[in-house]
Amino acid sequence: MMEQVPLPRREPQSRERERVLFLCTHNAARSQIAEAFLRRYGGERFEALSAGLAPGEVHPLTRRVLEELGIETSGLKAKGLETIMGRVGIKYAIVVCEEAEAACPRIFPFAVQTLRWPFEDPARSRGSEDAQLLKFREVRDKIEDRVRSWLTDIARVAGTE
Repeated sequence: MMEQVPLPRREPQSRERERVLFLCTHNAARSQIAEAFLRRYGGERFEALSAGLAPGEVHPLTRRVLEELGIETSGLKAKGLETIMGRVGIKYAIVVCEEAEAACPRIFPFAVQTLRWPFEDPARSRGSEDAQLLKFREVRDKIEDRVRSWLTDIARVAGTE
């Protein structure tokens, strides 16, 4: 009788993470915050990216309000849309400001789905640094709630809750 040799075990193929792009005008606050929260709460399923139509610098208060929650900010950098568009496939393009929303039909024909989550721009807040910081915290908290809610909805639809 021939000895049976066991077949090598096939490891399950790792599923590629779906890419989510957060788009804003300057990639200085809202899109950076949304990207950070998606990495924190959905990083095992999604690859979070952000970009701006006219990128500037990451606002110092963006860094501060993320660091308050223990989110590392040393790698944050404002990026232009040209660094992403046409180079990688995007499952979800999420527009977090109204200025960028007007340009989206022209910019995102390649995204599987475009979502609109307009948030107030905390970088436009005026007043004392304390008043500006309060506005950044308010917008940060709204973005965190929206990202978490969206992840719950996605899990429910996918049946992976």
